[in-house]
Amino acid sequence: MPDEEIAEEGILTPIQPAVQDPLLRELLADQAPLDTPLAQPQPTPTPPETVDCVVIGLGAGGSPLLARLAQAGLKVVALEAGPWHNPEKDFATDEAAQDFLFWNDERLAAGKDPLAMGRNNSGTGVGGSTLHYTAYTPRPLPDDLHLKRDFGQGEDWPLTYDDLAPYFEEVEQFLGVSGPTPYPWGPARPKGYALPPLPLNSAAQLMLRGAEKIGIRTSPAANAALSGRYYQEGVGWREACTNRGFCQAGCSNGAKSSMDVTYIPLAVKYGADIRPHSFVTEIERDARGYVVAVVYTQNGTPHRLPCRNLFLCGGSVETPRLLLLNELANTSGQVGRNLMAHTGVQVWGTFADEVRPNKGIPGGLISQDTHRPADADFVGGYLLQSIGVMPVTFAGQVARGRKLWGQPLRDYMRQYNRIAGINILGDCLPHADNFLEISDELDGRQLPKPRLHFTAQENELRMNAHAERTMRRIWEAAGATDIWAFGRYAHVIGTARMGLSGDDAVVDRDGRAFDVPNLYICDNSTFPSALSVNPALTIMALSLRTADKFLERERRRDK
Repeated sequence: MPDEEIAEEGILTPIQPAVQDPLLRELLADQAPLDTPLAQPQPTPTPPETVDCVVIGLGAGGSPLLARLAQAGLKVVALEAGPWHNPEKDFATDEAAQDFLFWNDERLAAGKDPLAMGRNNSGTGVGGSTLHYTAYTPRPLPDDLHLKRDFGQGEDWPLTYDDLAPYFEEVEQFLGVSGPTPYPWGPARPKGYALPPLPLNSAAQLMLRGAEKIGIRTSPAANAALSGRYYQEGVGWREACTNRGFCQAGCSNGAKSSMDVTYIPLAVKYGADIRPHSFVTEIERDARGYVVAVVYTQNGTPHRLPCRNLFLCGGSVETPRLLLLNELANTSGQVGRNLMAHTGVQVWGTFADEVRPNKGIPGGLISQDTHRPADADFVGGYLLQSIGVMPVTFAGQVARGRKLWGQPLRDYMRQYNRIAGINILGDCLPHADNFLEISDELDGRQLPKPRLHFTAQENELRMNAHAERTMRRIWEAAGATDIWAFGRYAHVIGTARMGLSGDDAVVDRDGRAFDVPNLYICDNSTFPSALSVNPALTIMALSLRTADKFLERERRRDK
């Protein structure tokens, strides 16, 4: 992890004169030193040489494929809008102090159920939203990929579970995912999780108690956080989780398997050139329609980077925005369409004994017994998970969900240490009313802001109602009082979906754009359906698969 700079022996470091001008002092203070070992300045070639691949975005989509491409010996450059972070110095155990990890540029939300932006949907920095994801990494079940086949609604994936299963296993082993072996739901697996499950916190133990009483099976959940020391190529030994419960922000000891302590060090080891503070604005094409270069601004200076292939991994908001701004890969008219968001209603209860909901891994317990409920009046299904929460975040939810403010809010928050929650992560069907568009309003970079339209449809409303009833029964059986629900939607998904034809999809099953042969998209914008699990593991699996399919194509071309 970070090293301190040490002066060469025998050389005195001269004392720097104090800066007198207050404005200059403020500007200099904003320029944080690059004290992360991997984040040393890398010169931009002048004139720029043509690189094999440019990867835009270094979250769950960009980082695994970057490592794979670098390992194959290709010259690859990654452009990340945010900075490098030093976990030990930057990730304080303080909610407000870590707001810099979220994508805080304003995005416009519309529709009857406007989506919350920021911490719930994207991140900025080398590592992307994995810097602040909760590390929940369940696999989708096979029929998650076939809603239309099973229900006649939604869309099927052009891939099967078996296409992705080897990549799920590879990611789980590489990250050091902690989880139960065997796993109670889904097909048998040739290899168990890399590490045993993390300890169940109080909220998870209460959920287990209540679920057992009403006949719902539960299991320790799969989490990309280390339950024991684990060796990581490019990093060395990573230390185990300390169960401090601050997973919804940056992990200071590297136990959470975010991209900055897993795939990115591996990519750097094999020669990947990573350029932080690099915001891409233009994608240039030649007369054939092939991508030939990207234009980006790094620390206020514009650059042009010629490339042979482009991998766009900016997430389900920035990816379609960049495509729409550049009028790219949209012959189908599907860029920005099919926006989905996971159903994510939460149910909270108060208990007689102390719970301390901020302690331990937030999502310690899972149930997929509700994956296809027998009494469902909706398409698809959902999972149940115990949830931990930090106090400032929870206070905001209480204010919105219970309409409490001032003294009533303070009175309720005094019960914080005796409160526990459960939530769902469920399917969402694509609908014509839900889409992303480019607005007329400009952001600080003088680029049009994205506007996201989202209205929950009948299927989502029915699923949330079914889940709320189920979770209330669990909490009642566990002995909770003052039970209440907080409606929410999580994860923006599906704005550049994959499919079998360029008539109704943006990319093919390998992530390759139908319209642009050397453009690939790899993030959850390509999901044809939302899936009834958290998206991170599937994004990483698709990332490795996309890289492998690209490399296979390159090898065939070289013969």
